[in-house]
Amino acid sequence: MTREHHYAIDLTWTGDDGEGTRTYRGYRRDHVLSAPGLPEIPGSSDPSFRGDPARWNPEQLLVASIAQCHLLWYLHLASTAGVVVTAYEDSPTGTMVEGADGSGSFREVTLRPRVTITADSDPEAAAAAHERVGAFCFIARSVNFPVRHEPVIVVEAAG
Repeated sequence: MTREHHYAIDLTWTGDDGEGTRTYRGYRRDHVLSAPGLPEIPGSSDPSFRGDPARWNPEQLLVASIAQCHLLWYLHLASTAGVVVTAYEDSPTGTMVEGADGSGSFREVTLRPRVTITADSDPEAAAAAHERVGAFCFIARSVNFPVRHEPVIVVEAAG
């Protein structure tokens, strides 16, 4: 059985300083992402492309989406495998390559999850769950570049 899920957001450009896009340097890249009942996300372009470094850019949000999806599927798979996760942190990175004409694409994203499990959990099962995530994560399955994993499993002291 196939199910469809639909997602809707609102995107509002807030960077018109009175002249619109009359010149390339004459407008800000600022915008706001919103959806009913959720906090707004202030966005801009990457500072390399005249964006505001105090706002999220699309490239960061793409890396964040992949990392969030991995986290959520990992917790599910660990739980079903009997692995008790007590902490999870990640410091993912993404590499985008820009062409001479200004176009670009991501080369890869690398996730570096540091997962803490209870002393009675199986570290091998915890590590294996990371490898299984790629088959389930909706976001990682939708991109056309590699998503790499460099997990660290920490086992709590028995006590």
